[in-house]
Amino acid sequence: MKSSPLSIGLNMGHDGGCAIIHGEKVVAIAEERINRTRYSGGWQAALAYCLEAMDVRLSDADAVVFSCVGPRLPAGFTGGLDRYGVDPKRIHTVDHHLAHAYSAFCTSGFDDALIVVADGAGNDRDTESCYLADGSGIEKVGGNRSERPRAGGIGATYEAFTNYLGFHEQEAGKTMALAAFGDVDAYKVPLFELIGTQVEGVLEKTHERGLAEFASAAGLSLGPPHMIDDQPSMDLAAWVQAATEDILVRLVAELMSLHGRRRVCLAGGVAMNCVANHVVRRRTGADVYVVPPASDRGQALGNAFYGMHRLTGTMPRHKLEADSFGRSYSSAEILLALRRHPRSMLAERHPRRRFSYERVSDPAATAAELIADGKLIGWFQGGSELGARALGQRSILADPRRVETRDALNGRIKHREWFRPFAPAVTVEHVADWFEIDHESPFMLSAVPVLPQRRERLAGVTHVDGSARVQTVRADAHPTFHRLISRFGRLTGVPVVLNTSFNDREPIVETPAHAVTTFGSSSLDAMVIGEYLVMPE
Repeated sequence: MKSSPLSIGLNMGHDGGCAIIHGEKVVAIAEERINRTRYSGGWQAALAYCLEAMDVRLSDADAVVFSCVGPRLPAGFTGGLDRYGVDPKRIHTVDHHLAHAYSAFCTSGFDDALIVVADGAGNDRDTESCYLADGSGIEKVGGNRSERPRAGGIGATYEAFTNYLGFHEQEAGKTMALAAFGDVDAYKVPLFELIGTQVEGVLEKTHERGLAEFASAAGLSLGPPHMIDDQPSMDLAAWVQAATEDILVRLVAELMSLHGRRRVCLAGGVAMNCVANHVVRRRTGADVYVVPPASDRGQALGNAFYGMHRLTGTMPRHKLEADSFGRSYSSAEILLALRRHPRSMLAERHPRRRFSYERVSDPAATAAELIADGKLIGWFQGGSELGARALGQRSILADPRRVETRDALNGRIKHREWFRPFAPAVTVEHVADWFEIDHESPFMLSAVPVLPQRRERLAGVTHVDGSARVQTVRADAHPTFHRLISRFGRLTGVPVVLNTSFNDREPIVETPAHAVTTFGSSSLDAMVIGEYLVMPE
């Protein structure tokens, strides 16, 4: 019998998923990690996963909280869960931006904070919302003008540029990466104005068409759409990136001054812009916290925290040391996948390659030695990340010293665009020796300069502008990953590894079967999964 309240959060929009809070334990996963469809809506598979991981039943829920994007859910909405024994009185809905705010504040460790939520769309026409939070609750204190078109928001504007460049609106990170190659002075037309604390963008329609119509009216030549290898496209990316940084700095600075807060939580899809996050911190002096699942992957988590607050009357606190919301897998479960047992739910691709495996006494040391030898390895340990960044649980790891490593990963492993950089993971004890940074960055959500004298030795993870999306790794939060990086440092003199997500044009792997499938159809040199080393034959 459960002895403490149980709250379930479910997200109805894109990047759907589920989160369950029961006592001090939190489990959460995105739907895409289970159904293997990127940016997937839905929550059903994620709900089944979380119930099993938490070892509870749906009927145990004291609160089930839904959120969505766009028009609000109707009164009395149950999501069909009343058919499965959930009392409709226990089913609630929450505002999209408020869910983001809960996900950020409840995991921040702050006693009080200013919360800024910015994304492509919330409910109705919301694109920016501002809140004050403390132990008593979260209060909305501002946001965009309700009459303003959604297209004029920060996130929607960035999406329009991203579409024009030929990317899906959920692929704004590609625009951010391309921006480093552009000329920020190529376009002089402002994209945003700040009136008080309200953002007023120039676009009147969303997506690619909105940008094209604005450019035509303003007499601007943007060059042909869907081109990424020419200078005008790079300049477009630089234009929207610089404008985004500027408006975020101005908005946060104005809110800090107005409300007298220095601690700032950022959430919403715009907060995934790690370049802008660093600029906001540097130019405002704020103590910035960005929740790892800042995009709509974090909606379910915020919903579950909202439900717990509603149940107990006490603001939930779950300071995040590691983004590890998924379940761990036993050696027995890993062996089922390695043995290609049907019970592992392995679904292999063609062509696939043969492999052998062996148990190793020190997986971290084994992996470090392989990486030092120039190998590209899959790394699968512990519970999976909820956010979009692989942080040492579901990663591909490589030597950060070699440009050839980056090119091989982009070309033959990840099949990504040539201009996209890879991130470094560094032990927290040595981060200041390699990067210009005065704070920890455990969730890879801040792009900081690599020290000039270190850039040649970190050629595989240094972007064209000299920056890197750094992850700092603590021994108490990631003991095995920390040992791996430390061992690599002793072998090479560089306590840094290249860390990217364990996937190939698919959602990040979740289960041992997913890892075996991706490894078997890839050109990875090795995989360390739990206590097993896997090598191709």
